[in-house]
Amino acid sequence: MENHTLYKMHISKLNEVYLKIETDSGIAREMSDYFTFEVPGARFMPAYRNKIWDGKIRLFSAQSGKIYFGLLTYIEQFCKTNEIEYTVDGDIKDAKFKLQKDTTKDFIESLRPTSKGKLLDVRDYQIDAIHSAIRKHRGLFLSPTASGKSLIIYALVRYYDILLKEKKILILVPTTSLVEQMYSDFIDYGWSDDFLHRIYAGHERESSKSVYISTWQSLYKMKKPYFSKFGCVIGDEAHLFKSKSLTNILTKLDLCKYRFGLTGTLDDTQTHRLVLEGLFGSVEKVITTKELIDSGTLADLEINCIVLKHTEEESKSLKGSSYAEEINYLVGNVRRNNFIINLSDNLEGNTLCLFSLVLKHGKNLYEEMEKFDRKVFFVYGGTDAETREKIRAITEGEKNAIIVASYGTFSTGVNIRNLHNIVFTSPSKSKIRVLQSLGRGLRKSESKRSVRLFDIADDLSYKSHKNFTLNHFYDRINIYNTEKFNHKIDKIKL
Repeated sequence: MENHTLYKMHISKLNEVYLKIETDSGIAREMSDYFTFEVPGARFMPAYRNKIWDGKIRLFSAQSGKIYFGLLTYIEQFCKTNEIEYTVDGDIKDAKFKLQKDTTKDFIESLRPTSKGKLLDVRDYQIDAIHSAIRKHRGLFLSPTASGKSLIIYALVRYYDILLKEKKILILVPTTSLVEQMYSDFIDYGWSDDFLHRIYAGHERESSKSVYISTWQSLYKMKKPYFSKFGCVIGDEAHLFKSKSLTNILTKLDLCKYRFGLTGTLDDTQTHRLVLEGLFGSVEKVITTKELIDSGTLADLEINCIVLKHTEEESKSLKGSSYAEEINYLVGNVRRNNFIINLSDNLEGNTLCLFSLVLKHGKNLYEEMEKFDRKVFFVYGGTDAETREKIRAITEGEKNAIIVASYGTFSTGVNIRNLHNIVFTSPSKSKIRVLQSLGRGLRKSESKRSVRLFDIADDLSYKSHKNFTLNHFYDRINIYNTEKFNHKIDKIKL
């Protein structure tokens, strides 16, 4: 047997964000290559086009020896694969907290609501997630829409509010609507406003209260000393945390020991997953959407894919077009828009009609649908949080309303229980966008036990050439198959 040389590496804790790797320069270079990834779509980004950036993300610096704390298992895998002998400081390896599951369960049970609060209906998978989080001090929890993420977060906040005493807790969410929603959920569970401080535009950044619920946009410019007060950070909708502003906040929290990310979805790129695991901790799947549907917790899902076949003449004329040119053609196509408008009008129940481009598409759809003899609302980035919340609340009490909304405003985190139909009017291949958008309609209500998705695709293929958005449709079919969602495909000549 060939005799391999065993190299050495020492892994120590620099702070709560980074590990420090000490090894020779050759291994450091190899490790740097191992943790370097091309960013999907980088060639379309201005920094790449202007040759300021090479389109790659590097998670390990050979110069400083720094790498995200949450990537320890990947570092160990690198060492084993390359037969590198390594040692890990005890304060990293022995970090798991010895805790009995019954103790966790008893603690959750002890969170008895006030007379105004809801009875906490805690499911087994939620207890498992809370228990795992407390034991490991950190983690990235995959918990789909309507699986009760806010209750998991609430239990963790109550636990660390007792444990930390002098330190505060920071909950980061992407939108002002979600700040208010999280706050409302905590009050519903029976907690007091005395503990909860909300931060978004126009609100103070400081408070004597122990829990801050904030949009990340409100805090990313704050200096590092501001973050020293926090002993626990929880990132909701954590799939958004790969952006520079959010990683900036998480790296400033270098004294913050307890770190948890929750999200319904991760995209399939390795960089996305590794950055999030690096910042929060290893991924743990709480439950799947299919399991929640099968158990009757979520509404039944019916996916109707409608492929609109455009004329041969139109398909030929668009052959060789750019993606932007194809989209401009689709959103301006009168027959296609009329099909969407007629479909929406003929659907029974409350309908969410999702679009991508506000002025070129969403506004035109809304102006035509506004003529219907039913309530029709328009929501986009310029709609303030208060108005969005009013529209959401009105729709909860309606039986036949339509919300024409941009993906950006209604695909993440907004809860509408009384939603019967979702229409995808704009093509997307993003796994996160598709699954988050689907999640808007999966909650059950007294008047609803199922939800229908209408996924509109466009066939502009000509001979062997397949158009961009048709390929994106195939990507969505792959998502539905992976998630084990039943779907049917109808082809219609436009």
